[in-house]
Formats: sequence, C-alpha cells, structure tokens
Amino acid sequence: MNKSRPQLFGMLAGLFLAAGLVCSTVLGTMAWVKIKSSQFITVKGSARKNIESDLAIWSGSFVVEGDTLLDAQHKVLANRAVVEKFLGDAGVTNITFAPISIEEIRATQKDSDGWTQQRTTGFRLTQPVRVESTDVGRLEHLNSMPLVEQGLIFTTDAPQFIYTSVAEAKVEMLADATQDALARAEQIASHGGSHVVRLHDAEMGVFQITPLHSSDTSGEGVNDTSSREKTITAVVTASFLLK
Repeated sequence: MNKSRPQLFGMLAGLFLAAGLVCSTVLGTMAWVKIKSSQFITVKGSARKNIESDLAIWSGSFVVEGDTLLDAQHKVLANRAVVEKFLGDAGVTNITFAPISIEEIRATQKDSDGWTQQRTTGFRLTQPVRVESTDVGRLEHLNSMPLVEQGLIFTTDAPQFIYTSVAEAKVEMLADATQDALARAEQIASHGGSHVVRLHDAEMGVFQITPLHSSDTSGEGVNDTSSREKTITAVVTASFLLK
C-alpha cells in the first residue's frame, strides 16, 4: 500500500506537467497570433482639390393665360420671341424650350336653379426655358429683370454650376489619398520601431464636392451645384503590412 502511493504521486505529477505544457503551448500560440495580427496598420488618408466649374445651367419659365387655348398659345409664342431676343442680346445661345404644361382655369358658378357647377373659364400655360453654356460667368450674372419689366411673368431658378472633369479628378485624388495614408502609416510605424512593407488593401470612401471653404459632409457624399468654386475631397481607408 505504501509502495503504490509514490507511484500515484508520480503519475499525478506527470499529468500536471503535461497539462502545463499544453497550456503553455496554447498561450504561446495565442501570443504568436496576436503578434502576427498586430503586423498590420489601418489608417485613413485624404486629398483635397479646389476646382472651378466649367459648365453653367440657367433655367426659368414664364406663364401666360388666355380665354381659349389658342389665345394662350399665341401669347406663348409672343413671349418666346421676347425671351429669345433678351438672351441673344445677352450673348447667350443654345436655348432650349421644354414642353409646355397646360392647366385649365376653372370657376364655380350657380345656374338659374341655384345649382353650383364647375366650368372652364380659361387656360394657363407654363413654358420652361433652359440654357447650358461653358461661359460660366455670363450665365452667373444673367439677370432676368428686363423680362419682368416688359410684362412677362417670368421666374428663374438659381444657376447650377458643374465641373465636368470630376471622373478624371477622382482617379488622381484616389492616388493622392492613398499616398497620404502611406505617409501617415509610416509615421505611426516609425514610433513603434517598425516600417511599412507594402499596401495590403484599400477601401475608397465617398467623394464630397462642396462649396469652397465649406465643411459639409454626408454619408452618401455631397455633390454641390450651387457654387462656382468648389472643393473635392477624397478619403481612402488603407491597411499596410508592417515589419
């Protein structure tokens, strides 16, 4: 009985030693995985570029009324001629007149028996007009007040300003944003005694086209058309392998 007890203790010691070796192996593996996973760094890079719109869109519309549809159509043609002359005198070409919208003017009247009924008393026609031009400054300062002074019921929308080379600018700016991310990664890695080996992956963020000096952003991206001068911002999230 006393001889078997040392053997039992020996077996238990062996089991504890084996368990310890297993635990140390697992911990060592976990530490190795942690070290390995830490060999990547993820940073954001950005690039900004100020641009000036190279296309302007000017649009407006005028309204006429007539007792009959034919009468209203004649007024539309007369007003069109006035608008075309005004734009031509301002040095503007490439004028587009969109389809006319027609609305009946109705009034409620009582008949001899005292019953009320709706009847058409006239027609209201709206004629949209649109101009596109690369002469951005000309459309930017185009004032439609002379048309109103001639008796036209004319309203205008705010001009739209477009930068037509956005696609080309995006390619250039993605490269710049990635380069900015690389510079940031190298700076951070150097403080930890590492250096960047190569780019692992990169994800492009949304582009923001905002008025100059604006800080507006959106998760879907901003595409400003209200200002002639704009800023394009590109963002890239990049991961780099370290050594």
